[in-house]
Amino acid sequence: MSIKENLLSIKNTFVNPDCLLVAVSKTHPAVAIREAYDLGVRDFGENKVQELTDKQAQLPEDIRWHFIGHLQTNKVKFIAPFIYLIHGVDSLKLLTEINKQAEKSGRIINCLLQVYIAKEESKFGLDEKELMDLVQSEAVKALENVKIVGLMGMATYTDNEEVIRQEFRNLKSIFDTLKIQELPANFNLKEISMGMSGDYIIAQEEGSTMVRIGTSIFGQREYK
Repeated sequence: MSIKENLLSIKNTFVNPDCLLVAVSKTHPAVAIREAYDLGVRDFGENKVQELTDKQAQLPEDIRWHFIGHLQTNKVKFIAPFIYLIHGVDSLKLLTEINKQAEKSGRIINCLLQVYIAKEESKFGLDEKELMDLVQSEAVKALENVKIVGLMGMATYTDNEEVIRQEFRNLKSIFDTLKIQELPANFNLKEISMGMSGDYIIAQEEGSTMVRIGTSIFGQREYK
């Protein structure tokens, strides 16, 4: 199927039409991104800084670039001038560096805090206590060039839908708990980024506002 047919098929299966589709374009060429762009997609996700900066330089300026991988602190400076949303912030150290580079660029960068909800050691993220400690820390309150707009989580890679559903439900519960707290001024919680090609329907049913879909749009990844 073509990118156009894939996008149409995905949109037809959305249970929440207001959920944002982030097209995960990592490893796919700029021409494929341009095709999706011409079909109306504006949000694209990348997980390698060099690849992202290369693509950003040759594609339309109104694309909203999402960084969805594990971001190293020494790479933040390369994407700070243009990044729309950083999905996987999992430490105060990283958040502080994003703030520093955002200030240099004269920007406020939107971020999602990544919560560890899966039963897999390979996943990154804060556990619930670490998250609550971070949110209430004086160090975070002092960061004026970041805006925490929500949470992000990745479910266990499994065929067991009940496990996936429970993990997404857990993230939604943590989100709801945070929402009713008195939060610092640099928080504006509205997004829950959860769900990918294999589980985005379940994620939407459990409250996702943003899904990250790559393979189902662009096909298998193109490794060089």
